[in-house]
Amino acid sequence: MKKLFALLLVAGFMTAMVSCGGNASSEGEEAATEVSAEESAVEENVEEATEDVEEAAEEATEEVEEAGEEAGEEVEEATEEVEEEVTEESAE
Repeated sequence: MKKLFALLLVAGFMTAMVSCGGNASSEGEEAATEVSAEESAVEENVEEATEDVEEAAEEATEEVEEAGEEAGEEVEEATEEVEEEVTEESAE
């Protein structure tokens, strides 16, 4: 969740920087270069945050699958126990 929040913050900052138009000084080319460098850095941060979120999603998916398998096994064991008890009771 923290990584997703960081990704959203980075995207918000990038949007704010782009929408403000950068530094409108007499040194327009230098300002454009600085903004481009900052945008590149922001894009790298967004890519890193995206990778982190994807990794976290994969881990969560694996954990959910494992929990589902464990629950399935427990249900099978409980079903077998109930069937054994029913068989024992019907034999009596």
